[in-house]
Amino acid sequence: MIILGIESSCDDTSAAVIRDGVLLSNVTASQAVHEAYGGVVPELASRAHQQNIVPVVDQALKKAGVEREELSAIAFTRGPGLMGSLLVGVSFAKGLAASLDIPMIEVNHLQGHVLAHFVREEGDDHTPPPFPFLCLLVSGGNSQIILVRAYNDMEIIGKTIDDAAGEAIDKCSKVMGMGYPGGPIIDRLARQGNPKAFQFARPQIPDYDYSFSGLKTSFLYNLREWVAGDPDFVEKNKADLAASLEHTIVDILMKKLRKAAKDLRIKHVAVAGGVSANTGLREAFHDHARRFGWTVYIPKFGYTTDNAAMIAMAGCFKYKDKEFCSMDKPAYSRVEI
Repeated sequence: MIILGIESSCDDTSAAVIRDGVLLSNVTASQAVHEAYGGVVPELASRAHQQNIVPVVDQALKKAGVEREELSAIAFTRGPGLMGSLLVGVSFAKGLAASLDIPMIEVNHLQGHVLAHFVREEGDDHTPPPFPFLCLLVSGGNSQIILVRAYNDMEIIGKTIDDAAGEAIDKCSKVMGMGYPGGPIIDRLARQGNPKAFQFARPQIPDYDYSFSGLKTSFLYNLREWVAGDPDFVEKNKADLAASLEHTIVDILMKKLRKAAKDLRIKHVAVAGGVSANTGLREAFHDHARRFGWTVYIPKFGYTTDNAAMIAMAGCFKYKDKEFCSMDKPAYSRVEI
């Protein structure tokens, strides 16, 4: 079983090859063009995907030592994501599958992030989480607590009602004049600052749902007031601001996750998505493992951002159950697990 995975939901063009559950290659081309605009520009993203998709897939196959004719199936991200970006990957997958006369496997991008925990490399002694487990999926577009009963049985039990955690970090970084993407910048600065230096609003949302718009507004208004009194305030306090922002967001995320784990009596807890690369969040997971007896699952940095390895892994699960899709399936921009 040799699965080619293709991921093009946002601004990363990625292709990966998995043979019998073992990852052979995972190639990703990122797009630096968006940094000048402070966020992803959909039209520029789709054009870059058109330029990258062929060389990225070619490189993934060569690195894996696999010929196109050896492929068993092609797994691709059908959605959610930016429609223009998705169309490039979906169209390429359809064309290649038709030319090779092999089945296609559609993958939900969010399910792919969860299943990244099952990606296995040669000689890797990595143990994936057992079903059922909880997964905190946090990225620039999503903040969700997912109850994972099986690879094809996932239930969102908590989600953001407005902004995602990653979006809040990016916007606050932009307000501080720190640039885009904000995640790595805030993470680096936070390591040098005092997480208790500043206090920001913490929304009181029932059950397991999140809200980050109030925190974002609180950060903006406080910063305006402080800068009005001292124009150099941000430069003097950027490390403490970053540390306090990160601490607040991580605390909000973990409080709800802690409640869900306690209510459902689940001790196996995973984290996934771009924000799972954040040092503070990773430390919080290890801290909760010590304090509450959790067994935690934290992905390698290469599997935190959008990548085709997770799509190919989802494809492996579906291939075994012969869950193929037809050529007439269109891409979709919005959908839940």
